[in-house]
This record gives sequence, structure tokens and C-alpha cells, in this order.
Amino acid sequence: MDFDGARAEIAIVRRNLPNDPRAFEWSGYIDRRQGRWDESTRNLERAVEFDPNNRFLLQQIANSYDSLREYAKEAAMLDRAISLKPDDLDTRIGRAQCEVFWKADPRPMHDALASARDSANPGRFAANRVFLALAERDPAGGMQALDALGENTFGPNAFQYPRALGEGIFSRLKGDAATAQAGFARARVIQEKVVQAQPDYGPALCILGLIDAGLGRKEDALREADRAGELMPLSKDAINGAYLVRLVAMIYAWTGEKDRAVDQLKRSVQLPAGGSYGELKLFPHWDPLRGDPRFDQIVASLAPKL
Repeated sequence: MDFDGARAEIAIVRRNLPNDPRAFEWSGYIDRRQGRWDESTRNLERAVEFDPNNRFLLQQIANSYDSLREYAKEAAMLDRAISLKPDDLDTRIGRAQCEVFWKADPRPMHDALASARDSANPGRFAANRVFLALAERDPAGGMQALDALGENTFGPNAFQYPRALGEGIFSRLKGDAATAQAGFARARVIQEKVVQAQPDYGPALCILGLIDAGLGRKEDALREADRAGELMPLSKDAINGAYLVRLVAMIYAWTGEKDRAVDQLKRSVQLPAGGSYGELKLFPHWDPLRGDPRFDQIVASLAPKL
């Protein structure tokens, strides 16, 4: 993406329309993608000052606060957005999800999804329900959510997981190793095609690495993880790059490389968008590290301060 060219265009807008919130908003998005978090936050906060009733803008700055683990500010922005449109189910679910990341509390999200229905699109909240089932460690609920997902993928931003990977994870959580391996094998066939179509796309390759880790293909998984990190460094994309750092830590954990996993995870949690207390405490992805004092210390470092 031509961020320099975009900045030049935005500078012209700022000169001609110094109070136009869009210039601050666009600058904030570019800064965020480039990892200039302080500048991004200032620009987005300035945009909100000029356009306080813009729900999309409130949601976007809430996303930034989430990445920065400033959850009280995130909650406040989402509450403002909800006050402008109380029937916005997506924002209500996002507000409830904040409690998962912040306090490792899935109950508000459980309640929000229990009442969320869209008769015109029954699978609308399926990906949210997959997330909730992971947080609640609920294999049956997870499988139901995956059924509702159909052939769609799930996951954040650039990291879109095939449904079969979810089937493998929930089957493993249930203790059904054979079904888990079958799910991972199906996921590999799907993801390999994605990688073949985009061989230099780090997120797709990293997901393949996670699948290979689930299949016990350790050498393949580690090679794919390392190559994915080369393809999407933080300097290229601060948000997806940070998620990739965390996913590589997960691959190390799944392949028994605990020392490398802990070191990578220590790096991850120092980054904006690099992981949350709720995810590490609740999600089964991190079970291979549970009981390791170093992992427990990382989790404790992210716990909300009383």
C-alpha cells in the first residue's frame, strides 16, 4: 500500500479543511497500520472530537484501545456507540467480547449471543459463537457454531481459519484424537490451496503451519512459521504482524518447543495487538504451556489491575 502517497493527499485536505474529521481519521488508520500507535490514537481521538456521533469512528478507536489493552477506554467508546443505536447487535457483542479480553469473563458475551438472532441470516453470528465456545471451552457449542458457519472461515483480520481447523481444535478439546486429526487433515487440504494461490502471504502460510503443528508435522510447521514471519514483519503491518508473532508462539507450543514458545509469547505481549489476558487464560490453544511457571507469569502480567 502506498502510505506515503496517501499521507501527501491527506496533508492537502488538512491544509484546505483543517477541521475535517476525515483527515484525522485517515491519518489515524495509516498510523495504526504502520505501528505509530501514539500518533494514531491522537489522530483518531481528534477525529472523534470533530465528529462525536460517528458510530463507525467510535468503533474504530475502540479497536485501537483494544489493541493497546486500554479496555476501560474501549468499553467507554463502545458504550457511546451503543447509546447512538441501541439495537446494534454487532456493537453489543463487541462490547461483551471486550470483557473476555479484559477480564477473562465470557458471561456477558454468552448473554449477548443468547439473545442475538437474525432470521434473514441465521449464520450471521456464527464466528462470534466459535470465539465464545473457545473462551468457554465448550466443544459441543463450538461444533454447533461451526455448523452454522457453513463453508465460511472464521478469525480476526487477515487470519481466516478454515472451518475444519475449528473442528480439529474442538475435537481435541473433547479428547477425541482421531476426529481431531481428521479435521486437521481436511483443513490442510483447504489451506494448502490458499497458500498455493498466495505463496508470499504470511498469514495464510502461518495458518498452514498451525495446521501442520496439529498434525504432528513438526519440521513443516516450524519452517512455515519462520517463513511466515519473514513475509509479514511488524514493519510491514503492525496489526496483522503482531497477530502473526502470537500465532508463531502457538505453533512452537503445539510442536513441543516450549522454550521458543515462551520467548516468542513474551515478545508478543509487549506489542499492541499482541494478545490479551482473556485469550491466554481461557483458550485451549495455549494448553500445552499451562503449568509452566513462565507462561503463568505472562498470563498474570496481563491480568486486570484491581
